[in-house]
Amino acid sequence: MIYVTRRELFSAAHRLFNPNFSDAENEKIYDKCNNEFGHGHNYVLEVTVCGEINPATGYLIDLKKLKKIIRENVIVFLDHKHLNYEVPFLKGIIPTSENLTLVIWNLLVKKIDEGKLFSVKLYETENNYFEYRGE
Repeated sequence: MIYVTRRELFSAAHRLFNPNFSDAENEKIYDKCNNEFGHGHNYVLEVTVCGEINPATGYLIDLKKLKKIIRENVIVFLDHKHLNYEVPFLKGIIPTSENLTLVIWNLLVKKIDEGKLFSVKLYETENNYFEYRGE
């Protein structure tokens, strides 16, 4: 089995806030990420596909195709957006990086038809990343 990873970048703003919590609870739980006007990140997204190499092409998946799938189904909706207000598929979801990673998986899993989606890894900062493998 071979693993192929494509890396994409996007910038987005968000506010971590649960409307069911009091202002004090939100402040305690989310601290500075609860800023009323939001804050931003330069995210790094890594999408890994696994499977067998096609002997006719030598590819598991053409990276140009994987790039197009990621950009058309994820990046175009998230890049330079405020995740709380401008992204319809995040409506009603607290836009933590954990939730965002899971949503990105769900956007991609049925779009990849060569190999199988193995993991979605989202770097929020150079020190923090989140990974989902469809478990």
